[in-house]
Amino acid sequence: MLQVAGITLMQQTKSIRDIDINDKKILIRVDFNVPMDKDFNISDDTRIREALPTINHCIDNNIKSIVLVSHLGRPKDKNPEFSLIYVLKRLERLLGKNVAFADSIESAQVLQNTLPKGSVILLENIRFYEGEEKNSKDLSQKLASLCDVYVNDAFGTSHRAHASTYGIAEFAKEKVAGILLKKEIDSFAKALANPLKPVLLIVGGSKVSSKLELLSNILDVVDKIIIGGAMSNTFLKAMGYNMQKSFTEDALIKDAIKILELAKTKNVKIYLPVDVVNTDNIEEHKNIKITPSQDIPESYMAVDIGPASTKLFTEVIHSAQTIIWNGPLGIYEISQFSRGTFHIAHSISDTYAFSLIGGGDTADAIDKAGERDNMSFISTGGGASLELLEGKILPAFEVLDKK
Repeated sequence: MLQVAGITLMQQTKSIRDIDINDKKILIRVDFNVPMDKDFNISDDTRIREALPTINHCIDNNIKSIVLVSHLGRPKDKNPEFSLIYVLKRLERLLGKNVAFADSIESAQVLQNTLPKGSVILLENIRFYEGEEKNSKDLSQKLASLCDVYVNDAFGTSHRAHASTYGIAEFAKEKVAGILLKKEIDSFAKALANPLKPVLLIVGGSKVSSKLELLSNILDVVDKIIIGGAMSNTFLKAMGYNMQKSFTEDALIKDAIKILELAKTKNVKIYLPVDVVNTDNIEEHKNIKITPSQDIPESYMAVDIGPASTKLFTEVIHSAQTIIWNGPLGIYEISQFSRGTFHIAHSISDTYAFSLIGGGDTADAIDKAGERDNMSFISTGGGASLELLEGKILPAFEVLDKK
């Protein structure tokens, strides 16, 4: 039960609420990697909002200064379109306070020494420094020089061993988790370490390869698994169905068979789509048919779960006490193929189960279905939440002080 042990260990991390921060310089690694349109308008500010409790906790506890460190996108060199200057206005509005902008670590140091006590400083995109992703010692040291206390509140990047999420801890006097980071790990513990039974995992998305480790690891924790999305095509093909033009990972058919057999020995019931929505062209999709999973018409491909699958999955959802969902069940971005995913979101919101939603596409689909407020917890990290479900200890937690 490596998975549960790892999560319990990560829960022992000290939180900012466990230490005295009065009159100290604080550096908070936040995750302001928010989506923007071509005019730099932020389309979803959830990640900024999620960082506010930690920032406000520091302001309320009489700190000297706060430096906020984040990345934005994957810039090559210092592309101006990846500047965090475009996040500044929204941050100020949500925080209800002026925030200074530092275009370098050196100017952040100058601002710390000249601004009044309690000031908040936003540092330019940390990925503009090439040492960030290389976990450079030099950059880690420079960042640590900005603070007495290092706080990691960026769950979305906690699976990366970068300078601002990992290396800095070696040089920081105190290193603790922020309120969001703590909330994330406690929610995963509630779903995995001591869950209300039965536990249901709903897993979707396009590739079995990206969820293989998750499926193998989680069989000891869950009672039932629903598999949808394009990844279910590989499992259906493994059962001998002709999936026609549907996306499948043929190299993983043996792995799919292994998982189905292993689930049987561990008494975990796996549910696959019994019917699917098909089209012969994803872009134009004039021709759409609903057929049983084993009767996909020639040259058609499965793009969503069908109404009978939706009904079956809804019954399974209503029998669960804990629900973990990672990955949409169809091409939900296209309205004709979104019905299955949205219906599942509505079904989960109708239950009294504890629902833990993996970040990324799943969170986006739940937003589009209008069910964000009806889920128990929506994770802010896609890759990080997937690695937690795979039973891994996240690098960011490894280096923080323990209770």
